[in-house]
Amino acid sequence: MTVQLQQYAWETTLLDWAHHARASHVPSERVRADSDMLEAAYHHCEAITNIHSRTFFLASALLPPEKRRAARALYAFCRVTDDLVDRAAGSQAETLAELEAWRERALDPHPPADQPVALAWADARARYGIPVGYAEQLIDGVARDLTFKRYRTFDELAAYSYGVASTVGLMAMHIIGYGGEQALPYAVKLGVALQVTNILRDVAEDYRAGRVYLPAEELEHFDLTDADLQHGRVDQRWRAFMRFQIERNRRLYAEALPGIAALQSEGRFAIAAAAELYRAILTDIEANDYDVFSRRAHISTKGKVARLPKIWWRSRTVTLD
Repeated sequence: MTVQLQQYAWETTLLDWAHHARASHVPSERVRADSDMLEAAYHHCEAITNIHSRTFFLASALLPPEKRRAARALYAFCRVTDDLVDRAAGSQAETLAELEAWRERALDPHPPADQPVALAWADARARYGIPVGYAEQLIDGVARDLTFKRYRTFDELAAYSYGVASTVGLMAMHIIGYGGEQALPYAVKLGVALQVTNILRDVAEDYRAGRVYLPAEELEHFDLTDADLQHGRVDQRWRAFMRFQIERNRRLYAEALPGIAALQSEGRFAIAAAAELYRAILTDIEANDYDVFSRRAHISTKGKVARLPKIWWRSRTVTLD
């Protein structure tokens, strides 16, 4: 069955952002660093990826070696950016200052030798022609967590998800290689799907951090309040709410995944694996009766590996709509 790529109201703005950032690319020369220094920088990024995201580490391992290194440099750049906000110990003004200082280092085409993540990321960016506008948008998206703690509508949440997730996919697309602008709507939509999966999995953790990403008008529609989130109430209201969220999220995945066909063949398996393994988290949430408060939904390493053959086959047979 062919899944049509639906166009939602929120996508118009996000696609405008994606096209604008894509046009920001200015070719830059490779970083000024010797091979040993660059090798050490890439190894540092590999270690960060291995520690913080087993799913991304596994998926990126399916890429050819050079692209694998670049993908992990991208992940490390995103991780450092995210941690500056999530692990901030100072005031909002101090965190913003740290984030801006990191922006300058991370986007410098020739970062200092004592900044291994920035060094590897600059090399990857130059090597694969990654538009700096996407990296700027990601930093701006992460910075929103300092001022926006709640989202009223799904449209608002989708805009946030673009900044912190779709931009990652758009940058990864340049590393993998893709067949033109037709790929952009799929990458934007997949990023939103991935981020919403994160949000559904991390409801309890986010609430403890003072953040509620779930759209307020949808919580109200299902008669849910802050007290329900605070106490982790899993009742019929919560189950109905989560069924609605998961159904929409699965639809976004189904509409986005045909875009894998727009990627160069050697990278399709890796992106399909990252997407499908994340989508499987939704099944684990259902299996635990929608209780995301007492247990963090996840897929075991064994479960991930067991899914890979079918994912490989789908990555080879998928076609654009």
